[in-house]
Amino acid sequence: MENLRNIAVIAHVDHGKTTMVDELLKQSGTFNEHQSVGERVMDNNDIEKERGITILSKNTAIKYKDTKINIIDTPGHADFGGEVERVLKMVDGVLLLVDAQEGVMPQTKFVVKKALSLGLRPIVVINKIDKPAADPERVINEIFDLFVALDANDEQLEFPVVYAAAKNGFAKHNLDDPDVNMEPLFEAILAHVPAPSGKDENPLQLQVFTLDYDNYVGKIGIARIFNGKISKNQNVTLAKADGTKTNGRISKLIGFLGLERQDINEASTGDIVAIAGFEALDVGDSIVDPNNPIPLDPLHIEEPTLSVVFSVNDGPLAGTEGKHVTSNKIDERLQSEMKTNIAMRYENIGEGKFKVSGRGELQITILAENMRREGYEFLLGRPEVIIKEIDGVKCEPFELLVIDAPDDCTGTVIEKLGKRKAEMISMNPTGDGQTRIEFEIPARGLIGFRSQFLTDTKGEGVMNHSFLEFRPFSGSVEHRTNGSLVSMENGVSLAYSLFNLQDRGVLFIDPQAKVYIGMVIGEHSRPNDLDVNPIKGKNLTNVRASGSDDAIKLVPPRKLSLERALEWIEDDELVEVTPQNIRVRKRYLDPTERKRKAKQSN
Repeated sequence: MENLRNIAVIAHVDHGKTTMVDELLKQSGTFNEHQSVGERVMDNNDIEKERGITILSKNTAIKYKDTKINIIDTPGHADFGGEVERVLKMVDGVLLLVDAQEGVMPQTKFVVKKALSLGLRPIVVINKIDKPAADPERVINEIFDLFVALDANDEQLEFPVVYAAAKNGFAKHNLDDPDVNMEPLFEAILAHVPAPSGKDENPLQLQVFTLDYDNYVGKIGIARIFNGKISKNQNVTLAKADGTKTNGRISKLIGFLGLERQDINEASTGDIVAIAGFEALDVGDSIVDPNNPIPLDPLHIEEPTLSVVFSVNDGPLAGTEGKHVTSNKIDERLQSEMKTNIAMRYENIGEGKFKVSGRGELQITILAENMRREGYEFLLGRPEVIIKEIDGVKCEPFELLVIDAPDDCTGTVIEKLGKRKAEMISMNPTGDGQTRIEFEIPARGLIGFRSQFLTDTKGEGVMNHSFLEFRPFSGSVEHRTNGSLVSMENGVSLAYSLFNLQDRGVLFIDPQAKVYIGMVIGEHSRPNDLDVNPIKGKNLTNVRASGSDDAIKLVPPRKLSLERALEWIEDDELVEVTPQNIRVRKRYLDPTERKRKAKQSN
């Protein structure tokens, strides 16, 4: 037990968690010398690598001076807060990484609040001290103030501090020390993280905090042993959160070291292992001794705050680009997602439609992006927030929004957010021509705000938000102010017609793109929708006049990513997602039906 430590790495997005875990893996001697190790080796799926973000918490183990250190790398995005919350219950200490330049951010507050409430004492790592505008002293003061504001106890306020630049592979106790290696951080972990409590002699108690799936062995639960020992083929009892119990056998027991998973025969108190043998396994379930079952408290999982309707693609191009297009296929895929992703919910609402609820747009668009890459084709509706009734009052989710924007753009940003029912709490200049403003805003007000915000701040603004609480409904929120340019013809778009249309607004498509009646090809510069013809060619005559054949100059179109399209659309529009394209279309393709529905809704 003395030779074991369990820690989680927590921080705001982009403060360097995964890079830090990389360095700890490399410098602990866990990899053999002939093993080549990539960058951000823990982010192992394609989307994580492309976007440079962690989506799923992952665990690894390293050996350092006879001590085994289990490390869990957690996501930083607010949408994956549920992952962080569960992981913190499984560890005895945390490394809190804070960027030496950015300081305390919304997600830092969220993870610190969770860690302190569980009684954990963080080791504060001031990371990226090599940045030109780094100010470690200011950041330490910010962290201390945050701890005080969150009612930290005296022991938690005496937090140890390590200064680091994970990318350059060094950590140190004092800023004046030489830059050598990560040893000071290893020493801090051994000194300040307590060894696991619990005893091998006690009845078995093990709790699952993450799920995995294997086609051969079925569901795999990654779990921590709080008491007792566990061995392969042992008879155990699965205690569910609702109190039901099932007897079964551990068919597979897996241990972790570095990036490897190894089959092991037994494990003891405090260790983190993976188990298989139960198909009904869920996050928060306990595995206990059949003769003396003492289940652990189930884990609380945060409620979803946003839902999006997935439906079968019924457009004219349906089935031409994807392999899986039927409602049965989409249903199966969503079901398998729910087996491992417990922060999401889904329900079949009939007519080939499925309502998927999650913690935010990012979480849902990442699911959609994964499905798209797997060959699925479907439609997405506009995101809607989940309204709850609390004590007879209609309540909606509110978010804490933190914005860093250039000083000359703050007026515009505050004005736009005011129309979206945001309330400003604080405004502080951060130096170097930037101001940090904090708001409390209904989650509805954030839908569709990001692209407008980037335009208003000329791409220099940074916005971060995290869930606050459910509050009484705050009335209607301003939506998009511009209409759509809608195609009135089926066919292939031509440069000549697009050239004539670009004065009308911003186009989303290139020449030679397939278009159909009811497809949105751009944003109108005015509030109303406009039906246009993108396939009209130039009438050729046998008269040649000077200047009539000048080269056509097209402005590059605005390419819509999945997130951007989902934020942009209104209630009467859908996003068509296929493995090759992301298109926007009207819910009702036929113009006369569209007008009739619009009249009815008014």
